[in-house]
Amino acid sequence: MKIRKLDIENYETVVHATDEETGLNAFIGVHDTTLGPALGGLRIWPYEHEEDALTDVLRLSKGMSYKSAIAQTGLGGGKSVIIGDPKVVRNPETLRAMGRFIDSLDGKYITAEDVNTRVVDLEFVRKETRWVTGLPIAKGGSGNPSPYTGFGVYLGIRTCLEEAFGSDDPKGRHIAVQGVGNVAQAVIARLLEAGARVTACDINLERIATVKEKHPEVEFVEPDAIYDVECDVFSPHALGAVVNDKTIDRLRCQVIAGAANNQLAEVRHGDVLREKGILYAPDFVINAGGIINVSVEFVEGGYNEEVALAKIANIQNALKSTFAMAKAEETSTNRAAIFVAKKIIADNKA
Repeated sequence: MKIRKLDIENYETVVHATDEETGLNAFIGVHDTTLGPALGGLRIWPYEHEEDALTDVLRLSKGMSYKSAIAQTGLGGGKSVIIGDPKVVRNPETLRAMGRFIDSLDGKYITAEDVNTRVVDLEFVRKETRWVTGLPIAKGGSGNPSPYTGFGVYLGIRTCLEEAFGSDDPKGRHIAVQGVGNVAQAVIARLLEAGARVTACDINLERIATVKEKHPEVEFVEPDAIYDVECDVFSPHALGAVVNDKTIDRLRCQVIAGAANNQLAEVRHGDVLREKGILYAPDFVINAGGIINVSVEFVEGGYNEEVALAKIANIQNALKSTFAMAKAEETSTNRAAIFVAKKIIADNKA
């Protein structure tokens, strides 16, 4: 395996690994470990160019630093990506090679589940390194983090509804969900149970079929049409940068609140949302449930679901504080959240 260290300003460690024998082509980004080891998921994606993968790991690892700081996990921020078609590279040999790559950082980076990575995949990674969270509960881990991320997002949506409409009750509210992966499915189930109406989209036909079988009342539209749905809440659960110059004027909602990372293509898009009167729940605040859940494995000396759920419930308070600061400082909610996260990290460096 060849491991190459990249010199990236404002990042503690960024490394690129290739392994001819297993086909591994991967990046690990460690943004900041001031608050503790960098925790962040392992994403598998068929990036067209290595530069795209590097950009993703840099954006995601920085977001994890902010997320962990505001969620008070006691950990820092990092992320890793494997380049390739999940159906091809998601095999024992490649995953074990990734484990060796992670182990080369001696605990500076701790991995977890992310897009296209399953708990069973982490078990292969774990064969080569101890720096893995989210393993099956039967093996002492916290299990699949998706339901916990979904729980936090659901609570966050309710908080946004209260801020925007004066009531946190989802009953009768229309939610447009972009992407129906594991986290989104957990959110959809809770929203429907609470009486909300859900319109959704996805590029994966199997996922659509799964949701239709469980919840036939969910209406589906073509992926690009989701931006034009008139709704109360637009809830992104797919990849990042979905709020951009091309989509922002199409949005017909009063709230944006979902689990996707890096939803804003640029920080300035948060300013545009503020001008339009659209309430934005900063992604690294509302989607912290999963990382809070797996952090309990390390910070609390062993997994405890009650402790995890209590910490996840604090996402509501974090959002309320963010909204209050944004109002007081007359700034966007994402700028307010970034300021808080940076201050927490800076105060701990002093």
